[in-house]
Amino acid sequence: MSIRDSTSYKQQLLAQRATLLGQLASLRGGPVGRAESSATHFGEREPDSRAQMESERGLEFTLDARESAELDAIDAALQRIETGVYGVCTDCGAEIPDARLHAAPETARCIVCQDRLEHARR
Repeated sequence: MSIRDSTSYKQQLLAQRATLLGQLASLRGGPVGRAESSATHFGEREPDSRAQMESERGLEFTLDARESAELDAIDAALQRIETGVYGVCTDCGAEIPDARLHAAPETARCIVCQDRLEHARR
């Protein structure tokens, strides 16, 4: 993909990143991690049932992991733009179609390789 072609994707990724960071700061109450926010949140409340607290805490940690993975994917895509390999599947080397990149600009794999990866995880 040419540098000119990747410029709009870079702008889209940077906007996604800024939005995600803004949401995280808002949800967490500032520049603290969800784990720290969760510890404060649970430390200030009257104790609920242990099962409910563990369930809520587990959900918060899961969301933190998902948000971190999303940021990592965006940062990796920005790095691929900088190195000139953006738009190329990291597994098979095939060009990723523009429609897929427009829908998910952080994607690193073509549809075939992504399907293969998801099936292997199951």
